Amino acid sequence: MLTAHQIDLIQDSFAEVLPITDAAASEFYRRLFQLAPETRPLFRNDMAEQGRKLFLTLATVVDALDRLDSIIPVAQELALRHVGYGAKPHHYQAVGSALIETLRGGLGPAFDHETEAAWAAAYTILADTMLAATRSNQAG
Repeated sequence: MLTAHQIDLIQDSFAEVLPITDAAASEFYRRLFQLAPETRPLFRNDMAEQGRKLFLTLATVVDALDRLDSIIPVAQELALRHVGYGAKPHHYQAVGSALIETLRGGLGPAFDHETEAAWAAAYTILADTMLAATRSNQAG
């Protein structure tokens, strides 16, 4: 569970990224493909459009961090769609690393240790929810 302070840190830092979303999305995918080159073929669409989808999804999640129960079904559905795209459980670690590295690079000193820890905690909750949905779907 995230604290109110962690939620504030995430929402405030995300607001700082919004003006540079195109560059941040491009950097995110560059880092992801560097960390997990096998994910590159999973993205067949226009990468600019993919980046917009990524940040729209992030904005939805960041906005709802104080109501996590409302985004859990969305995260579960997203996880099942990603299985269809070819995403594997080990890709979640690369995505999390690429996200943190992108935020660190884009926000500079504003992305302090406490803010990074808040983002890592939020990502872990989301990734664990998505991975549990994937496992549950495969078991059922």
